[in-house]
Amino acid sequence: MFVGRERELADLNRRYESGQFEFAVIYGRRRVGKTTLINEFIKDKECILYSATETNSKQNLTELSRSIYAISEDYNSSESSFTNFQAAFETVFKIADNRRIIFVIDEYPYLADCSKGISSVLQLLIDRYHESSKLFIILCGSSMSFMENQVMGYKSPLYGRRTCQYKIRPFEFDEAKRYYSKFKGEDIATIYGITGGIPLYMSLMNDRLSVEQNIKDNFLTPNAYLYEEPTNLIKQECRDASQYNSIISAIANGASRLSEICTKTDLDTSLATSYINKLIGLGIVKKELPFGATNSRKAIYVLEDSMFIFWYKFVQNNTSVINRGFADIVYKKIEPQIMGFMGAVFEEICKQYMWQLLIQERVPIEFTDLGRWWGTDPRTRSQTEIDIIGKSDTDDYLFGECKWTNEKVDLAVLETLISRSELFNYKNKHFYLFAKKGFTKGCIEKANAMGNVTLVCYSDMIKG
Repeated sequence: MFVGRERELADLNRRYESGQFEFAVIYGRRRVGKTTLINEFIKDKECILYSATETNSKQNLTELSRSIYAISEDYNSSESSFTNFQAAFETVFKIADNRRIIFVIDEYPYLADCSKGISSVLQLLIDRYHESSKLFIILCGSSMSFMENQVMGYKSPLYGRRTCQYKIRPFEFDEAKRYYSKFKGEDIATIYGITGGIPLYMSLMNDRLSVEQNIKDNFLTPNAYLYEEPTNLIKQECRDASQYNSIISAIANGASRLSEICTKTDLDTSLATSYINKLIGLGIVKKELPFGATNSRKAIYVLEDSMFIFWYKFVQNNTSVINRGFADIVYKKIEPQIMGFMGAVFEEICKQYMWQLLIQERVPIEFTDLGRWWGTDPRTRSQTEIDIIGKSDTDDYLFGECKWTNEKVDLAVLETLISRSELFNYKNKHFYLFAKKGFTKGCIEKANAMGNVTLVCYSDMIKG
């Protein structure tokens, strides 16, 4: 079932219909659905589809040749492969002289790694043929740092040649809602949280079963796909997997600053930084600053994927029990902690909801940026934070608080948010409270009296 990616698919099809030369770069972390998008796009279209592998240059050339021969009218069964990549690519351009052809190279970083001059070869042929060619080239890759720097970067031979690029991200909550027909209410948010919105992981969830059973079947069973998925991904992408795993585990369990990560992993600063940058390039870790801050010393590191958080918090430390087949025991242990895990997930859902409201022109402040803030409250000399903060071009600000609890949000939560907003010297403010279970009478009355407060219940978000 193909769900979502409407904008990307529509734009790809629009460009295809132009009949002109196109060079698209599609990239994003593993399992995010890049190949699924490409397969949906090329459906019913003439295409040369080639997926590079982690082998040598000769083997990749042989496989590429087979893909080209399969569509070439000049196919010669006596030839095992082209003599070199330039000859192979030139043949593709010639095939597209008078007919629309899509040429996909999936996992392009593997090909570039085994054939160092491949990007220069492509650049040469694009410069030579692009004005008259009907070719639609797609380079796809999972190494985001490679695709951004070695394909689209200023120093890349291919710089300036692409006509479009698509960074494929995990599904947002709105897309996850449409993916399932049976999950209802709060279960949708929990499933979204434990899968991180990654399409492949979402496809493993059975919406005819409870959330509890899905967690047991997919995470707490030794032969399940997701039981070893994070460590398998790290082994596939990183040479020193144990060190990367220790960093991810440290971040998942609360170490957010570089010094804290180094302490928990016993790594020196330079080595830890190198590992973290690799994880950022893979889309697993992200570096975050408080909203509006520019000082990198205030940066923290968080996991980009909530499935990784779930796995490293709840699965990694229970593998011995899981391997003995005691899924029920492990679930009873982690069940009380799922509410806390969902707090950060709900914050992300609320931010996505705010962006949707902005697009729909349903916000009192047309913000241009949205994030979260943390720092020291000079009045109390204690650390504090604001879940959501946004700014408009006219210096209007919004402040939001998100509560994923089984109690209604009371007046104290609103008053605390108002107090924290006073740390910022802004005149025009609007406040948002997001709640899993709704609001108390006192909170509702205060919000109505103030006039610049919006109360949003999860039940409203699930409908929108």
